[in-house]
Amino acid sequence: MPPLPSHEYHVGIICALHIEMAAMRAMLDEEHGTFSKKAIHDHNTYFGGQIHNHNVVIACLPAGIDGVVAAGTVAKDMSRTFEQLRFGLLVGTGAGIPNLEAGVDVRLGDVVVSRPSGVYGGVVQYYRGKSKAGGMWEPKGMLNAPPVVLLTALQSLQAEYELEDSRMPSYLAKMLERRPKMRSMGYARPEMDKDVLYLAAYHHVVGRTTCDACEVAQTLARPPRVSTDPQIHYGVIASGDRVVNDAVTRDRLRQDYGALCVEMEAAGLMNDFPCLVIRGICGYADSHKNENWRRYGAATAAAYAKELLLHASIEETSQEKPVQQILGKSSETTRSEQDWAEQFFSKKQVTFQ
Repeated sequence: MPPLPSHEYHVGIICALHIEMAAMRAMLDEEHGTFSKKAIHDHNTYFGGQIHNHNVVIACLPAGIDGVVAAGTVAKDMSRTFEQLRFGLLVGTGAGIPNLEAGVDVRLGDVVVSRPSGVYGGVVQYYRGKSKAGGMWEPKGMLNAPPVVLLTALQSLQAEYELEDSRMPSYLAKMLERRPKMRSMGYARPEMDKDVLYLAAYHHVVGRTTCDACEVAQTLARPPRVSTDPQIHYGVIASGDRVVNDAVTRDRLRQDYGALCVEMEAAGLMNDFPCLVIRGICGYADSHKNENWRRYGAATAAAYAKELLLHASIEETSQEKPVQQILGKSSETTRSEQDWAEQFFSKKQVTFQ
């Protein structure tokens, strides 16, 4: 069916990569197609559809452009074109931060969901702050927590998991059944032996595109899982404008913030676009390569987003204020924030890809 009038869409979904948008589109129960009518100066491309009883609109960051500023721009333009949006979901991939000592066994293909924890609202902008004695890092400024309607849906879904199995495996299987090309493209789950976590101090062999030459003795032993279904982890997501592929810095984010995941867009949304962040894990933020998991990670994040919307009632959603009415201060990164970022990474000798 053709797209509905813009005011009938109450849920906005933002993806950073085309593979994430494809996975989210594959989860639609009904497709409405691409929109041609947009607000002036809105350069986003939108695809509309329905998930359960929610009319949703999906947008993707421009090709080759990522980071917190780009995400914030896409969100602001979306809220102008779809003036009755009530909340958003940031759905895509991220790098996992395991904490085996604490029993937090984040693995490839799992999903990390932003949820308030301690003093953080679910997302922390990790390069904003100042260094303190002893190498400690004190964050500066706080990001908003997700809206109550999404936190309530989150609680309802967690309660459901205590009673019933997740619907995510069924959603993933139906996706591959309806769209068989996605299996050949890599959206199916890779073999479990392809999920390897190396010691933080062990670096990828220079010049090799795979980990075939990396030493097995340098891996961390983890107990086998009974099920291959993705597990869900709730807590803090670290967000910044740099790709982290250094395990020492990754572990520092866990130590400083209790982060379970690191990514590059969420900090640009939280204070201007009320949303929840959902990340399918496709790597471990180290120097080793896990490209085989990227599309599957996008698929698991999309499947979780679909299951979450089952627990967000239409009535509660419609009672939320439109995003346009609650837009706050600009989330664009200032020059001083960029200086803090450079200081943070130079002190920790991070390498980027």
